[in-house]
Amino acid sequence: QEQLVESGGGSVQPGGSLRLSCAASGTISSFAFTIAAMAWYRQAPGKQRELVAGITRGGTPDYTDSVKGRFTISRDNAKNTVHLQMNSLKPEDTGVYYCNLRNAGWKWGQGTQVTVSS
Repeated sequence: QEQLVESGGGSVQPGGSLRLSCAASGTISSFAFTIAAMAWYRQAPGKQRELVAGITRGGTPDYTDSVKGRFTISRDNAKNTVHLQMNSLKPEDTGVYYCNLRNAGWKWGQGTQVTVSS
């Protein structure tokens, strides 16, 4: 079974930064990860999970409007990992962050909690 393990969340004040990481393992081979379009999602309290950033297998990123200019997605295919650098955090960025395929086709991990509050 595929395994996605997210880490790096925490509690920060508005304007702060966090760097999230997601490691893919289990039945996810290095080849499968390398050719996968990946994404970061977040689920705010009481809301549906939404895609916030994606990255193609070639490394081209895209972002939802609310995080453009503040978040940066990257990938390290040698380590089967995807990162999300989050700067200038706002209270509305609060939520549980998950990584998955762009089409959300792998089993969801446990996510990592991000709380932005003064």
